[in-house]
Amino acid sequence: MKIKKKNKAIFLDRDGVINKEVNYLSDPNDFEFIKGSIEALKILKQKGFLLIVISNQAGIAKGYFTEKTLKKIHERMINILKQNNTELDAIYYCPHHPEYSGLCDCRKPNPGMILKAQQQHNIDLISSYMVGDTLNDIQMGNAVRCKTVLVLTGYGKEEEKKIQSIIPDKIFKNLKEFAISI
Repeated sequence: MKIKKKNKAIFLDRDGVINKEVNYLSDPNDFEFIKGSIEALKILKQKGFLLIVISNQAGIAKGYFTEKTLKKIHERMINILKQNNTELDAIYYCPHHPEYSGLCDCRKPNPGMILKAQQQHNIDLISSYMVGDTLNDIQMGNAVRCKTVLVLTGYGKEEEKKIQSIIPDKIFKNLKEFAISI
């Protein structure tokens, strides 16, 4: 019996890491890639990583936008990436917010989305990275023993000031700087 080799992945927060943070992105036309993030995704793909978006989307629970609108935002992102000859392997999102829809196991910093991706894509978490712009992203990565990266785009610069007990393995100016480094 042949044992299937496990994949390594880059788990990516979306807002503030891949695209510009606009506080509850609810219009596909407002989706804009952060400079260098498309190139970063291409580099990471070339280095053999699966690219998996892991995103809290509390705006759905709060009624700011629908899952249908979120799907259109993701379609725009996917189409732009295709035009640039790269792609994501999966997108996971949590539509919940504890004050509006109750507790769940998928809302970051809970590890539910990463654990689901691990099962569905045969991922070795120890050889994988969680890249985000908040300490919730880092806490989620730490919970599953991924390497963790805080980028200083989005909320990253403010979050860096709060570092105490939740400590990322590395901090980079942006996604491209991280992609080049590994």
